Amino acid sequence: MRDYKKLEVWHKSYILGINIYSITKTFPKEEVYGLTSQMRRASISIPSNIAEGSRKSTDKDFKSFLHIAYGSCAELEVQVMYAKDFNYISQEVSSSLLEKISQVSRMLNSFIKTLS
Repeated sequence: MRDYKKLEVWHKSYILGINIYSITKTFPKEEVYGLTSQMRRASISIPSNIAEGSRKSTDKDFKSFLHIAYGSCAELEVQVMYAKDFNYISQEVSSSLLEKISQVSRMLNSFIKTLS
């Protein structure tokens, strides 16, 4: 078992989730059950799966949860692109979020490889 709170990838993904919640507060009310909800769920899925996987007894099990977190990064990436195309966020905000997602994705990918 690992202490997920000591993992840099967990910390960065946790902060990303906070950023997503803050940004989606400005989305139109009609998106509350649509894009807002989807982005919030995807962003919270990343650190949640890292944390859950860290409590598993084998690296194989942990790796499985890291793959789920990695998939949630891809999901969130697409949702950010939609938010930008729908003019819910600016190009600047979109670029910043996409860079943060990319960083977390790269970190997860590297971490997954260490467990192979």
